[in-house]
Amino acid sequence: MGTFGLGITEFVMMAILPNVAEDFGVSIPVAGHLISAYALGVCVGAPMLLMLGRTWPLKRILFTLCGIFIFASALMAVSPSYGVFLLARFCAGLPHGAYFGVSSIVGDRLSPEGKSAFAVAIIGSGMAVANLVGIPLGTLLTGILSWRLVFIFSCVWGIATLLAIWKFVPTIPPLPNVGVKGTFRFLKRLAPWLVIFGTLLGNCGVFCYYSYIAPLLINMSGVPTDMMTIMMVLAGAGMVVGNLCGGKVSDKAGPGHMARYGTMTMFLMLGSIFLFSQNTILSVVCMTITTAALFSVSAPQQLLLLRYSEGGELLGGAMVQIAFNLGNAIGAFSGGVPISLGMTYNYCALVGVFFAAMAIVAYTIFIRKYESVR
Repeated sequence: MGTFGLGITEFVMMAILPNVAEDFGVSIPVAGHLISAYALGVCVGAPMLLMLGRTWPLKRILFTLCGIFIFASALMAVSPSYGVFLLARFCAGLPHGAYFGVSSIVGDRLSPEGKSAFAVAIIGSGMAVANLVGIPLGTLLTGILSWRLVFIFSCVWGIATLLAIWKFVPTIPPLPNVGVKGTFRFLKRLAPWLVIFGTLLGNCGVFCYYSYIAPLLINMSGVPTDMMTIMMVLAGAGMVVGNLCGGKVSDKAGPGHMARYGTMTMFLMLGSIFLFSQNTILSVVCMTITTAALFSVSAPQQLLLLRYSEGGELLGGAMVQIAFNLGNAIGAFSGGVPISLGMTYNYCALVGVFFAAMAIVAYTIFIRKYESVR
C-alpha cells in the first residue's frame, strides 16, 4: 500500500504537468522542476531521516514516514501557489527512499527462509501497480474534475496505509545502534558500490529511452496519439509482471544473477528499439519487455544492498531509490542530447545501450567476487 501511494505521487506528475502548469500560470519547463524537486527530496530525505530515526523500532519509523507523506500530499492538494507546491513536492520525496529501505528490511525479516526476494518484490509491486492503474486513474480524475483530487486521494491513501501498518505489521526491534560512522562503514567495501553503480547505470540506460517514449512511439513507430494511454497501460503491465518474476527468479538463481539477467535484457531491448523502432509491433513489444526488465531487477537490487550493508541496513536499503532517481535524471538528460543534435528519437535508445553495457560489467564483477558463477 505504501509503495503504491509513493508511486502515484511520484509518477503522476509527468501525466498532469500541463494542467498544473496552466493552473499556476507557469511554463512547462518551469513546471518540470516539480519532477526534479521530488527526486531531490528522495536523495536528501533518505540519509537525513534514517540518521534521525536509526535507533527507533522499524514500525515507528514507518509511522513517521507515512506521516510526512500524508502531510505533503495534503499540502500539494491545497497549495495556493507554484512556490508552495514546489516545496510540497520536495517534502513528498523525503520519505520515499527511507520507506523503501525500512519496508524492505521488514519484508526480509518476516518472510519465510528462501523467499526474501519475492517478499521484497511484493512490497515493491505497489510502484509497478501505480504505473499500471494509479496513473491512468489520476489522469482521468484530472481530466474530469481537477488534478488536486489526485493528491487528496494520496492523502487518504496514506492514512489508510498508516492504519494498515498499525494493524498488521508486528513490532520489530530496532537495528543495532552502530553510531553515525558505523552506519556509513559499509560504503568502504566494493560490493555495495557495484550494486549502486549497476542500479544507477541500468536506470540511466532505460530512461534515456523511456523519458521520450511518447514522441518516439508517435513520430517513429506510428502509434496514434489517442492510443498512448493503452501504451502506458502495457508498459505498466510489463512492470508488474517483471517485478514479480524478478523476485521469483532471484530466490532461485541468486539476486546478483537476476540483476545481471535483467540488465542484459535491457541491453538487448534498447538495441532492438534503436534498430526496429519504425516497426509498430516490434517497438511496442520491445517497450513492454524493457519495462518488465527494469522492474525485474528492483527486488534483487534492494536485497543485495541489504545483505552487503551490515551495520547500515537502513541506509543501504534506501540507496537503491537514490540511485534509481539519479539514474532517471541522468538518463533523461543524456537521452535528450541526440535529440538536441537533430537526430531521430531512436538514438535515445542507442545512448541507453552504452549505459546498460556498463551496468552489465558492474554486475559481472559483483558475481565473480561475491556470488558463484552460474
